[in-house]
Amino acid sequence: MKRQQVFTGSPWEPVVGYCRAIRVGDRIEVAGTTAMKDGEVVGEGSPYEQTVFILQTIEKALQELGADLSHVVRTRMFVTDISQWESIGRAHGEFFRDIRPAASMVEVKALIDPRLIVEIEAEAIVG
Repeated sequence: MKRQQVFTGSPWEPVVGYCRAIRVGDRIEVAGTTAMKDGEVVGEGSPYEQTVFILQTIEKALQELGADLSHVVRTRMFVTDISQWESIGRAHGEFFRDIRPAASMVEVKALIDPRLIVEIEAEAIVG
C-alpha cells in the first residue's frame, strides 16, 4: 500500500526517524505531538493553551492527508500533571465534543522538554 507522510520540518524528525503523521490505506496515525513551534514552547505553563495548539497541529496534519478531525477514532493524552485534567479535557472537548473518539489521559513522569505539559497522539480512519 502507498504511504503518505507529513513532516513538520522539526530537527528531531530525521534524527529520531519519524514523521508527524502517516497514512497507509484508510488509516492515519499521528505521532505524539507537543506544543513546540520553531524550537519554542507554545503556551508555556498553560495546559489548556498547549492542548489547543497540539490539536490544531494534529488537525493540519490530518488535512494534509485528506482527512479531518471527524475521522479521528482515538486520542491518547500524556500529561505531566494529571491534576490539570480539567483544562486539558476542556480543550479536547472543544475539538471533539460531537466526534467523541475513544480517548485516554495518562500521567507520565516527564516529556522531552520540562516546559511541556501535554503530548497527544491520534488515530484516524478515512472510510
